[in-house]
Amino acid sequence: MDAEQGDGAAPNPLEQLSLEALRERRSLKWRAHPDDVLPLWVAEMDVPLAPPIAEALHGAVSAGDTGYPAGVELAEALSGFAERRWGWSGVDPAGTATVPDVMAGVVQVLRLVTEPGDAVIVSPPVYAPFYAFVAHDGRVVREAPLGPDLRVDLAALEDAFSAATASGGRAAYLLCNPHNPTGTVHTPEELAGIAALARSYGVRVVADEIHAPVVLAGARFTPYLSVPGAQDAFSLMSATKGWNLAALKAALVVAGPEAAADLRRMPEEVGHGASHLGVIAHTAAFRHGDPWLDALVRGLDANRELLRGLVGAHLPRAGWSPPEGTYLAWLDCRALDLGPGLGDEEGGDELAVVTDLAGPARRFLDDARVALSSGHIFGAGGAGHVRLNFATSAAVLTEALTRMGRTAAAGGPR
Repeated sequence: MDAEQGDGAAPNPLEQLSLEALRERRSLKWRAHPDDVLPLWVAEMDVPLAPPIAEALHGAVSAGDTGYPAGVELAEALSGFAERRWGWSGVDPAGTATVPDVMAGVVQVLRLVTEPGDAVIVSPPVYAPFYAFVAHDGRVVREAPLGPDLRVDLAALEDAFSAATASGGRAAYLLCNPHNPTGTVHTPEELAGIAALARSYGVRVVADEIHAPVVLAGARFTPYLSVPGAQDAFSLMSATKGWNLAALKAALVVAGPEAAADLRRMPEEVGHGASHLGVIAHTAAFRHGDPWLDALVRGLDANRELLRGLVGAHLPRAGWSPPEGTYLAWLDCRALDLGPGLGDEEGGDELAVVTDLAGPARRFLDDARVALSSGHIFGAGGAGHVRLNFATSAAVLTEALTRMGRTAAAGGPR
C-alpha cells in the first residue's frame, strides 16, 4: 500500500481497492443499498487508509492509548499544514478549540454569536445538514441563493444580511468553502466581498472549510480568515474529507483575532466529544499526509477529466460545471425528463438521500442501480439535480455513467 511508483510519486489511492473489497466495508456508503447498487452518494472515498495514519493508530492501539484527548498537537499540526499548503500562518493554537466534528462545532459556534430565533444565512444549493442542524438548535434559516454561475451572489447576500438584521437582531452567515455540492472554490476577491458585507451589517461568519485540503488543478484554496475584514469570524477545519476519516471524530474551531474572546466562552466539555484516536489520526494526516494527499488529488483530477468525457458520451443533455474542489459533481438533469424533481425545498439531512429521493436520483437508483444524492435536499436551486461522488475507481465511475446513460436514453417519467 505504501509502495511508490517508478516516477517517485505515491500511487493513486482511488485505484488500490477492488469493488469486491469495498463491498466488505460496513460503513454507511456500502450498507445503505443492496449489493447491485453502485454507491456514489455520501461523501466517503473508496480509498485505503493513508499509511502514516494507519501507523499512528496501530501504535496507539498497541500501547493501549485509548483514553481522552488532550493537548494542542492537532492545532499545531494544522498550523504547519496551513503554512505549507496555503502559505497561511493564521492558525494560532491558542485561538483554537477541539470539537467532535465540523457540524457539532458549527452548532457550538453559532451558540456563541446568536440566540434562539436569530437568523443564520446559507447560500443554496448547499450542504443539506446546514438546514437541519441550524433549525434543530432553534435558529431560523434564511437563504441567499448562489447565482446562475454557481458562485456566491453578493447582491443576494446583502439582501439577506439586511433583512436578517433589520430589526436589530444578531445574525450569522454559514459559509461553505469550498462549496458543497457544487465544488466551487471561492476566490480571495469573493471572500473579501463577503467579509466586507458581513462587517457592514454586523453579521458573524462561520466558515465550514472541511473540504479545504481537496482542491484540484486550476484552483487554489483561500482560508476565509486570511482575507481582510474576517478578523471576527470562525473557521471549522478537519482532516475528515481529505483523508477519509469520518469514523475518527475530530475537528478544530479556529477563531479570528477578534473572535478569540468568544471562543473562550465555549464550554470546556465540548472538547470531550472528540475521539482521542480521532485526534491522533487527524494529527498524523496534517503532519505526515501530504504525499498521500497529493496522490489523491492527482487521482481526483484524473477522475474529473474522465467524468467530463463520460457525461458528454452518456448524458449529453445534462448540464454541469466541472468542480474546482471537493470530489463532488453537481449534475443538472432537468433536461433528461426523468420525472419531477420536487420543488426547491428548505434542504434537509444528507442521509435522507437513502429514502428521500426525487426525479432523476430516484430513476438512477431504481433503473440504473446507481445511488446519488437527490438535489432537492440541498435547498433552493437543487430540484432536478443530483450530486455524484467521483472519489472512486475509474472502472466504477465508468460503469456508473454507462448505466445512467442507458436510463437517460430510455427517458420519460414512469
